[in-house]
Amino acid sequence: MILAARARKLWPRTLFARLMVILVVGLTLAQGLSFGVVLIERMQAANKLMLGNLEVDVAGSVAILDRLPAAERPMWVRRLDRGSYTYLLGTGTAGPAPASAMSQRAAAAIVSVLAPRYTTTVNAVPGPNEHFQVHLTLADGSPLTVDVKPSGIVLSTWLPVLFCVQLAMIGACAWLAVRFVTRPLKQLAAAAENLGPDLKGAPIPERGPDEVVHAATAFNAMQARIAGYLSERIQILAAISHDLQTPITRMRLRLDLMENCETRVKLHGDLREMEHLVREGVTYARTLHGGEEAPVRIDPDALLDSIACDYRDGGHPIAIDGHLDAPVVTRPQALRRILTNLIDNALKFGGEVSVAVDRMQDGGLSIAVRDRGPGIPDGELERVLQPFYRLEASRNRGTGGTGLGLAIAQQLANALGGKLALANRREGGLEARLTLPA
Repeated sequence: MILAARARKLWPRTLFARLMVILVVGLTLAQGLSFGVVLIERMQAANKLMLGNLEVDVAGSVAILDRLPAAERPMWVRRLDRGSYTYLLGTGTAGPAPASAMSQRAAAAIVSVLAPRYTTTVNAVPGPNEHFQVHLTLADGSPLTVDVKPSGIVLSTWLPVLFCVQLAMIGACAWLAVRFVTRPLKQLAAAAENLGPDLKGAPIPERGPDEVVHAATAFNAMQARIAGYLSERIQILAAISHDLQTPITRMRLRLDLMENCETRVKLHGDLREMEHLVREGVTYARTLHGGEEAPVRIDPDALLDSIACDYRDGGHPIAIDGHLDAPVVTRPQALRRILTNLIDNALKFGGEVSVAVDRMQDGGLSIAVRDRGPGIPDGELERVLQPFYRLEASRNRGTGGTGLGLAIAQQLANALGGKLALANRREGGLEARLTLPA
């Protein structure tokens, strides 16, 4: 279990890295296996060639040296030397019997070709490399030693270089192949992330292999269908909210003609709630098209000061903490609506309200609206951002809310490319933090 857990941690998380590991490791193992087969085949061929030539060459060389006068042998010994074995006019070096299979086969071949004319002895020569000697006596009694150094596999100097070049080419081809395969996935993910609240994003280019073209076509069609469905529902919501204003106005006119009574007062209150709900519904429908406002360069400090002054004039002191001292490019009406909705929500349920503004490390803008109210249960922090959702405990219908204020603020935050997050404060109250990109 521990090894499996460690393996899962070491296993790459991205598809690109996983495919690269699989392809590179697999192709490297296959290349290494092919290289090993070549080495074995060349080693076997070299051994067979050496043993085959060894018998004939040693027999001929010993016969020549045996027939030559002793004085001429030193001159001929140099001519008879080979790369892997030489001839020594002497007793050579003593040592144990050869232990390796290669030396034993070579020694047996030499002994078999020299017998029965010559009496031979074989011993290994101590040292790091494979080395043995065959000792015999010529017809005139002179000692002769066949000094053999069996050569292993002989590799050309360019073969390891070629192997490394092939590995580099395999890695490069694997990288290109994996990048070519994973690029459509990245484009698909980027297109999904770049969808705005109205789901009207740029279509994915429909080019490449058939599978990629099919996936891009399906995504573009899905995006168009969802955008159409959403636009249709927004139009329905906006039309219903707009058309309700006419009968509400007629009802208000008729109530004005009624005599003053308790029922009239209650009906006036119901109509005011209906008008407020209709206005909020129209506003929510419009926020889904928040991107239609053109971004402009504004002074955020001046905007916050203007909002705070408006609330102070209405008898609600709003404290502004911090300042930016730098202009930002944004949609001012959408930003103002977000802040007023958050401040209204904080005043309604928290009383004391403060607004903190700061510049984040990545250059983005952070605006936090804080209150001293009862806060929101942690399990409800995400749900209260949904339209028409209201808490029944601390923030119920008796407070007069429609359940659209925070939903409108969130939709506008998305339209600005930002994020709205709610969190309960340790010292009590709620914090609504709006973060906007640089």
